Amino acid sequence: MKLPINYVLDQFDTRKWLEKFRLEEFPQPELMHLRHPILLCHGYGAIASVVKPSPLHDACMLLRSHSIVASAPNIVPYAKIEIRAEAWVKLVDQVLEQTGAGKLNIVAHSMGGLDMRYAISKLDIADKVESLTTVASPHRGTSLAEFALKAPSVLREKFVDFFDWVGNNIYPQIKSDALGPVGQLTRDYVQNEFNPNTPDAEGVVYYSYSAAVGEGTDQPIHPITRYQNKFIYDKEGPNDGFVSVESALWGKHLGTIDISHLEQMKLRVDKKRIPAWESFWIKLVRDLADQGH
Repeated sequence: MKLPINYVLDQFDTRKWLEKFRLEEFPQPELMHLRHPILLCHGYGAIASVVKPSPLHDACMLLRSHSIVASAPNIVPYAKIEIRAEAWVKLVDQVLEQTGAGKLNIVAHSMGGLDMRYAISKLDIADKVESLTTVASPHRGTSLAEFALKAPSVLREKFVDFFDWVGNNIYPQIKSDALGPVGQLTRDYVQNEFNPNTPDAEGVVYYSYSAAVGEGTDQPIHPITRYQNKFIYDKEGPNDGFVSVESALWGKHLGTIDISHLEQMKLRVDKKRIPAWESFWIKLVRDLADQGH
């Protein structure tokens, strides 16, 4: 096949060819700075832990690439808030020792936000925490937990047995309890028992981000969570597939993001959506920096 002469000439246009290799002055990620390191605390479940080192590992690596001192360790994926909170307290001390820092900025995803509210309020670590930023945490519970508890007992028991088996094998240090925390995520429990008995600690600054995709928005949601997204929308309004916007509000609300609950952990993320994921985590650091943390 004979190629058009203009095409052939373009291939030898040095200017156009070198344009592809134009150098940026700073090709590396932007350098960012916080006064205190970040501890990333994950939520309920072991799905992410099966496919990556920890649920928030990708976010941690992104922050490290921008010179932020960050850690995203694992704790027991299935356990009640009180048990998980004790596990986080041990890691708070470890990270402080490793970094030599006096305090931490804690960023907690989903149920991790309730864990850390409890730890700060009840387990005497308030003086070690500069700020707590929660991302899509169910501060008023979630109707999804109520739906799970109402599932047929035979089906529910099979799922619980499977989750406990996974939990006990991937994190054998603490006995798995997949059903116990579900009751603690209901709207009734969080609003009428957990919140009244878990006051915010003086000296710790509380921030929150909510998230909304799918039903009621123009943002996509993965088909795997479309049904529960619609279920929560009918009960509570806009949500990210697990937690409603209204439930995620706590302390100073820093905005509603348009990435789903799974996408926040970089799970089920379409390539086109990765820039939105990256932008959110970078914005979170900028927001902390702007507040002097």
